[in-house]
Order: sequence, then structure tokens, then C-alpha cells
Amino acid sequence: MRLAVLLFASIAAFGAPQRIISTAPSFTETLYAVGAGARVVAVSTYCHYPAAVNKLPRVGSYLQPNVEAIARLRPDLVLVHSEQQTTLTQLAGLGIKTLSLRNTNLEETLRSATVIGEAVGLASQGAALEASIRAKLAALEKRSAGKTPRTLMFIVGRTPGRLDGMIAVGKGSFLNEVIRIAGGKNVLFDSPVTYPKISMEAVLRLAPDVIVDMGDMAVTTGVTEEHKRSVVKLWESQPGVGAVAEKKVFAVAADIFVVPGPRVVEAAEAFAAMLR
Repeated sequence: MRLAVLLFASIAAFGAPQRIISTAPSFTETLYAVGAGARVVAVSTYCHYPAAVNKLPRVGSYLQPNVEAIARLRPDLVLVHSEQQTTLTQLAGLGIKTLSLRNTNLEETLRSATVIGEAVGLASQGAALEASIRAKLAALEKRSAGKTPRTLMFIVGRTPGRLDGMIAVGKGSFLNEVIRIAGGKNVLFDSPVTYPKISMEAVLRLAPDVIVDMGDMAVTTGVTEEHKRSVVKLWESQPGVGAVAEKKVFAVAADIFVVPGPRVVEAAEAFAAMLR
């Protein structure tokens, strides 16, 4: 029986893509999580995890993939976000096989584990990864069941060194659900815009219990603890904000908060700790 299983796995792997390119950090992390990392030949500019990707060629950003660079690497599968229709059309015109994915919300993110696993010949591993993530999130959600949720505002963009030009997480983002699972309530849960622009007046009106600021640290590599402290100090100039008065402002610079991939559990656990 064991021999038959191994033989089936070998046959499946033989027909699976062997030169894979990822154009987004979330796809890259999922490829490695399902066991296809050894077949990844290039990644996007902003892929940092796992550490093995730092040795791979880069093929542009998620928004601007370099089609010529991709073609030169002779991939047999390229993972592309479904919103990048121009890139998908160009690659199709070159006869390059693509996998179009969407992982804006949490359900799409979870499903992508199975979809990617199937596409690379590792269907059982992809399904197992999805099931594992769902189980861990369900366990975390259960721990906060019955408690009154505290409100949280997550700032993903801001003018460096200033509390203006702020962009926060709205309803459509996967983080909206992750915050809820962690026992919180996104103050912008009903925003029709996925990442709405907000003013300081809006922050005062919404009165979040917790503020998580990643505003000027979107490029997460190389951010110092001093930089994070300066962000918290920046908010201390607004003592009228409840989260500031309660010392519930957190400056973060980690991909787990912006990459809708397998590490969403880590993001949920981090939110749960901040919400205590």
C-alpha cells in the first residue's frame, strides 16, 4: 500500500510544473508551505519569506511584473493575481501557462492553499494546509467567543513622520476578518472602500480602543525598533485619542500583517495579544 502511494505521488510530481514563478509574496509563501519551494525559480521584488527566496531572481513587483524577465527564465507556470489582466494576457500570448489567483479577502486566501497545491501537483498538501489554517483560526476565534469585542484601527499608509495622509483597513481586506477572529472589531468594518483614506478627525470620531500603525513601514525590511518607537511617540501628540491614553498604540513592521498567505494565523495571534 505504501509503495502504491509513493508511486502515485511520483507520477503526479512528474507531470507537475518544475519551473514556477511567483509574482506576489502570498503566492510565494504558499508554494513553500505546500512543499513546492524547490521548484520556484523566481519571485517578486517584495518576497522576503522564507529566507530561501532571498537567493532567487526577482521579476518585478506585484503591480508591475517584468514579463520579459519572466519569459527569459522559461517557466512552466507563473502565479499571477487575477487583477493583473494585462500581465495574464501578455504571458498567454507568449505561450506561458499561468495560474490566476485572487486572495483579497480571507476566504479567498484560505482557498488559495488548495488551488495552488492542485496546480503544482501537491493537492493533498494544499488541502491539508488549508484545513490546518482554518482549524487554528477557529480555535483562536473560540477563545474570544462571548467577549465584548474591542475596536481596532489598522493603518497601512501614512505620510512619513506625520499623522495625515492615513489609509486604513476597510471591509474588503482579509485583515477585516482576521481582526474579528482575534476578538476585535475593525472600526471601519462597514467601509465600502477596501482601504479608505481617513483624517485625524475621523480617528477621534471612531475612537478605536487599539491602533495598529504600519503607515510608513510598508517596506518591512530594515525597520528599526527606534523607528517603531518614533511612531508611537508621534501618536502621543494626540492624547485625546482613547487608544493613545490607554497606551494601546502599536507600531508594526511585519509581512504577516500585509501578506494574505499561510501566516494569517500569526497575524491573528498578534492582534489577539494587542486586544487584551
